[in-house]
Amino acid sequence: MHIPILFEDNHLLIIEKPVNIPVQKDSTGDLDLQTLLKQDLKFRYEKPGNVYLGLVHRLDRPVGGIMVFAKTSKAASRLSDEIRRQSIERKYLAVVRGVTPRKKGVLEHYLYKDQRKNIVSTVPSTHKEGKKALLEYEVIEQNEDFSLLAIKILTGRSHQIRVQLSASGYPLFGDQKYGQALNKPGQQIALWAHSLKFTHPTLKEIVEFHSFPPKEYPWNIWRSIKND
Repeated sequence: MHIPILFEDNHLLIIEKPVNIPVQKDSTGDLDLQTLLKQDLKFRYEKPGNVYLGLVHRLDRPVGGIMVFAKTSKAASRLSDEIRRQSIERKYLAVVRGVTPRKKGVLEHYLYKDQRKNIVSTVPSTHKEGKKALLEYEVIEQNEDFSLLAIKILTGRSHQIRVQLSASGYPLFGDQKYGQALNKPGQQIALWAHSLKFTHPTLKEIVEFHSFPPKEYPWNIWRSIKND
């Protein structure tokens, strides 16, 4: 499997995650991204023994786009701290069904995850296991059926973007879990991790990286997406 490397130095490995691959080992037993990258590092650098590669954030299995991994424990610790402090800026591109009436806004929900079923749902703020979820969105383009959104997540909740948009009446194109009534089996979810902006763990400089979705429907119907 080809995994594009967008940036690499002694501490960071920034890649473009292919769609439909788990980020780490799960109950399916399918080959996962973290294992593949470790194997690649071991081969390229002829490393003996185990290879360290720290996972500091995740993407849902069907979602593609940019991810950062830590090649050292120091980088992993500092990046994880940035995640906790919500100082890593993560932006996504999404194609949703419907035409949003507002060009930009903030969505706020409380989410509960059923661990056994791996399904997240919105709950009242008084729910004892509900966790607050916030995201900002801005409309980039629209047509009569769809809206192309730029999304910035302000909290890191499981399935957050998918659930919040669906609960607001605008499910993601292709989302079989949270937009089943409108999407057809086999359609690929139109959610892409577009950019990461954070402080480099050792250089202490702000760095920013981008990834663009493939030239496939429904991404290829928008003029504003740079995907050359």
